[in-house]
Amino acid sequence: MAIRNIRKIGDSVLNKVSKEVKEVNKKLLILIDDMIETMYDAAGVGLAAPQVGILKRLVVIDVSEEGDSPIVLINPVILESEGEQTGDEGCLSVPGKVGTVTRPNYVKVKAYDKDMKEFIIEGTDLLARALSHEIDHLDGKLYVDKAIGGLRNVMGPEDEE
Repeated sequence: MAIRNIRKIGDSVLNKVSKEVKEVNKKLLILIDDMIETMYDAAGVGLAAPQVGILKRLVVIDVSEEGDSPIVLINPVILESEGEQTGDEGCLSVPGKVGTVTRPNYVKVKAYDKDMKEFIIEGTDLLARALSHEIDHLDGKLYVDKAIGGLRNVMGPEDEE
């Protein structure tokens, strides 16, 4: 496994639509493992393949408190969404910034696992936000375009007095 370089806002790959995954091969399995390791290394809750420069419809998410339950979604599609939640959102491709974004509070997503077996995942709250955010990446959309009132700097522990 290897930690991949996360593409930053301004990189044109982040604004392109990703291609459907047709088959899972050794190269894709390595990419999945690398994306999970990269997401954990960057302390993120989700990562989409375009964020590491690969235009494939592939997402990894882990919103568990322990950070040890990655979900792999190949060719994810939102089937249903309900309600709304408004809150701060960040992105590994937009470091040091957050913005207030309104997302569905519930989503139902169809995707495929590493064995190309179809499954349905339903999420509320943070999982719904993460699913929506990462699937947007696959369509070349960044949360910054949805942020209400622009972006704010995140104050890290090293910035506090």
